[in-house]
Amino acid sequence: MPPRPIRLAVFAAALALTALSVPAARAADGEWTAAPASGGGSRPSGDGRPYFYLEGAPGSVLEDRLSLTNPTARPLTLRLRGAAAYNTATGAFAVRSGADPWLALASAEVRIPPRTRADVPFAVTVPAGAAPGDHPAALVASDGGREAGVRVQVRVAGPVLPALTVEDVRVDKGRSLIRYALVNRGNTTLAPSLAVHADGLFGQPLRRPARPLPVELLPGQRVELTEPWRSPPALDRVEVRLTVTAAGAARSEATASAVFVPWSPVAGAGCVAAGAGAALWIRRRRRRADLDAPEVPEPVSELEMTGAAS
Repeated sequence: MPPRPIRLAVFAAALALTALSVPAARAADGEWTAAPASGGGSRPSGDGRPYFYLEGAPGSVLEDRLSLTNPTARPLTLRLRGAAAYNTATGAFAVRSGADPWLALASAEVRIPPRTRADVPFAVTVPAGAAPGDHPAALVASDGGREAGVRVQVRVAGPVLPALTVEDVRVDKGRSLIRYALVNRGNTTLAPSLAVHADGLFGQPLRRPARPLPVELLPGQRVELTEPWRSPPALDRVEVRLTVTAAGAARSEATASAVFVPWSPVAGAGCVAAGAGAALWIRRRRRRADLDAPEVPEPVSELEMTGAAS
């Protein structure tokens, strides 16, 4: 296998050979696009690949092509880089600012003539000591005013372990939400599904069967998500149970308790009860004071006093 500098020189030559004309009608789209080239990677040949999927053993070099299309009537210069991927705190797919050392493009900058497509070769060099499983990345193209990325899913051969847990479940009664965290503890990318149940003293106020979540959880990532609960019970003590599943992973459950009390009526009733209690206390104090007071003889008239003295 030739060393990488020779490979990249071959890539650069291939770049010049793979520039293809695009029909003028595509100019109506108005913006340049980036996508996997037709028939590359580990997938069968054909258009419409949503992302790159490359698989190989540690120490291998994997190759594919990025297709850049300029449908406009002016030349376009795009800057290219490879970047490692991660999940944001809320589960979105994002790329890091630095370059991914596994990814090498034939050119860091490509000039594309009007109404033309350029296929840019790139290589993924899997380190000899790479851990098995998925290593998500992306190819990012930018022209100064716009940036677009194409996902690169690299799977290193070896044992895979899908592992998913749900943690830190809590009920946010002020915002009518159930908050929770999902953690990918395995080495494969997961598409989780969630089921939600709540059991109370007076019934089951919430029961939602399992459904796919709009998130793709990357290996080693933790995301904070919410589940709306727009009609919680007015008065009850409930236990909320969340169950998550994903292909190949064991089911995980977590629970949280919450007490719902209609505080406005309770506060009003409390004020009435407090007032009645205070009135009763005052009455009892007054009665006790009357009983404990010393006995005072009844007063006599002055005339009677004078007569007694005589």
